This record gives sequence, structure tokens and C-alpha cells, in this order.
Amino acid sequence: MTTSPELIPHLFRTESRRLISLLCRSFGLSNIQVAEDIVSETFMLAAETWGLKGTPKNPSAWLYTVAKNKVRDHLRRNSIFRESISPELKIEQQHADVVQLDFSETSLKDSQLQMMFALCHPLIPKEAQIGLALRILCGFGIVEIADALLSNKETINKRLFRAKQALREANVEMEIPEESAIPERLNTVLKMIYLLFNEGYYSRSQNETLRKDLCLEALRLGLQLLENPLTKKPQTYALMALMCFHVSRFEARLQYGEAVVLYDEQDRSLWDKSLVLRGEQFLSLAAIGKYPSTYHLQAAIAYWHTQEDDAIEKWEKILSYYNLLLQIEYSPVAALNRTYALSRVRGKSVALIEAKKLNLDGNHLYHALLAELNRGIDKAMVRKELELAISYARTSSDKELLKARLDAFNSR
Repeated sequence: MTTSPELIPHLFRTESRRLISLLCRSFGLSNIQVAEDIVSETFMLAAETWGLKGTPKNPSAWLYTVAKNKVRDHLRRNSIFRESISPELKIEQQHADVVQLDFSETSLKDSQLQMMFALCHPLIPKEAQIGLALRILCGFGIVEIADALLSNKETINKRLFRAKQALREANVEMEIPEESAIPERLNTVLKMIYLLFNEGYYSRSQNETLRKDLCLEALRLGLQLLENPLTKKPQTYALMALMCFHVSRFEARLQYGEAVVLYDEQDRSLWDKSLVLRGEQFLSLAAIGKYPSTYHLQAAIAYWHTQEDDAIEKWEKILSYYNLLLQIEYSPVAALNRTYALSRVRGKSVALIEAKKLNLDGNHLYHALLAELNRGIDKAMVRKELELAISYARTSSDKELLKARLDAFNSR
């Protein structure tokens, strides 16, 4: 059977993370680079062999067999591995060619979940956590990671090298924490997934496919957490609901793959109703907790944004949830969004007073909001704030959107 050009990249994205996680579970995180090398060599051989002989009947099984053989070869060549082997890898010390790796679906899923917790170790900086998650858990290449994080290959390589070094030096274990420690550690894992999602949803990258891939990978990681009773918690359901609601409007947010479309101007026929429904199901399951997390409140806000009715009751709900969210965890973005909701409930004049108190000069979103709130009140201020917003915008798509708003305003 002829090998499709898309098959090996697809398998690398889906299978490399499973193989690397399983090998690290067996060898220990101190050998994470070796695990990556083994997997890379496996896929290189697949590209070579399948190109000549065609695709095997079971490509995944072929990859697992080759990876096991390469583990055996490494063990033969390097005694250091034999000394650092963990109990999960059963091997006869006198016969390094007898390697037993558990490639069952349960084992592969457990390994990925353990890897998720390991990559969120507090010793690893947040930006490195995202980079490692994209590399190890999502199968992204260095160029893709650099694009997603608006960086360059050299910076990403250095960041990942330092993160792996920290894992080695701290001798971080591949394990799911004890049940008593799950809540605190799970918060870090959820934060990593949330940040990963935001890199896609609010990305300044011009690569539309990459933006969507980041969001879908975050959703996949969240679903993995829901498959384990220890991590199937209300806040996990809430984060899944939040991401579903946002992704449901993904297509409507981007015009021709680049320019961001404002909420009030979105084509609502492009909203994905099936994802809205899925989000509602997750939000319902999240309600079993005693106390709402920030994800609960953000999910509730996102839910109301998927409701097409623009009645004042809708914006009153959104405003009330923003008020609660800011009491639990203040952020400038939430404060800006809350001010817009306030304008829909109590009018622009009241919201303008609140907006000025935020004092976020230099933030293009802040100046864009001030321009919106001054509409119908002070034309000169609308023009001035839009010009400031354009000057502070950091991407061409943001600048184009703001220029279009300024041109439309000037033509009236």
C-alpha cells in the first residue's frame, strides 16, 4: 500500500507523544532526550521503509515494535540506561535484548497523564512548560513552537534544553500525585492547558491552522484529564466548558484567516452549535463542586456570549460574573471586558468613568475600549483613542482592524 504524504506527519503528532511518555515512564525523566531521540529515529526509519515498501497494515504497531528494538539497541550500547532503569521496564540484566514495554491503551494513557503532571513541575518556568507541552504532549516541531510562541528556533531550543536539565537535576518522577496532593498539582496542570489554549485563541501568530491546532490540542489534554477519576474534577469540567464555548466561535472571530472580527460584528451562523451544546454539558457537570473556580466564572461568561439574544438580562449576567471573577482573581483583561459589559447595562457614560480608573495607558485594547465608550459623546476623543490604539497595537492584523474602524468613523 502506497504511503500517503500526510500519514507520517499525522502519526508523529498522535503517536510520538505516546511513545515518548511511555519511554520516560520506563527510563525516567532524566533520559527524556534519549526517549525523544529513539522516537525520532523510529519515524525516520518509517519514512525510509514505508517509502520503499509501502505502509504496513498496522502502522502504529509497526512503530511500537521498531521503538522497542531501538530501546534494546540503546541498552546494549550504553550501560548507563541499565543502571537507571525503573521497575516499570522489565529486563533481564544478562540479556539486554529482552525488552518488555507495555503498549496497551491503558498504559499509554497513564504515561501521558503522568507526563502532564511532570511537565508542570514548579521548577519549570511557565513559558518552558508550554514549550515542553507543545513538544512532548502535542508533537509540535521546534519551528511550530517558535511560531506559536512568537519566538525563534534558537530561543525555543535553549528554553527546552534548560527545562529538561531542570527535570534531570531535580530527579522529577513520572507519577500521578497522591490523591491528597491532586488539587494543588491539578491547578498547575489546568493552568498550563489554559495558557496553551490562549496561545491559540488569542495568538498573535498569522498562522490560522496553527492557532486552531493549539486550541484543539488543549481540548485533547483536557479530555485526557476527564478520563481519570483522580483528575475528573469540577474545575476540569469548567475549563473544558470554557474552551468549548470559545472554540465554537473560532471561525466567526477571524475574517479571511487573519483579521479579528469584533463580537458584535461576527456572523453568528458560523458559530458551532454542537460545540456550544458540548460546552453546556461540561458546564452542567462542573456544577457539582462546592466553590466556583475562575474557570467556572469564565465559562459562565463565555456561555452567555454564545447566546444570540442581546437583551439587557444577558449583559447583566455577564457583568455579575465579571464582578465575581475580579474578586477572586484580578486581571487587566477581565477588568476591561467587565467595563464593556457595564456599558451595555448602565450606559457608556457610567462605563467611561470606570474605564478611566483602570489607567492602562499603552494597552491598545484599553484605548480601543475608550474609543468605543466615547462614541456619541466626544468625536475628537474617539479619533484620538483609535489613533493611540493603532500606535500601540503589536500585530498587523490588530492595526488593520483598528485602522478600518478609524476610517469608518472618519467617513461618517
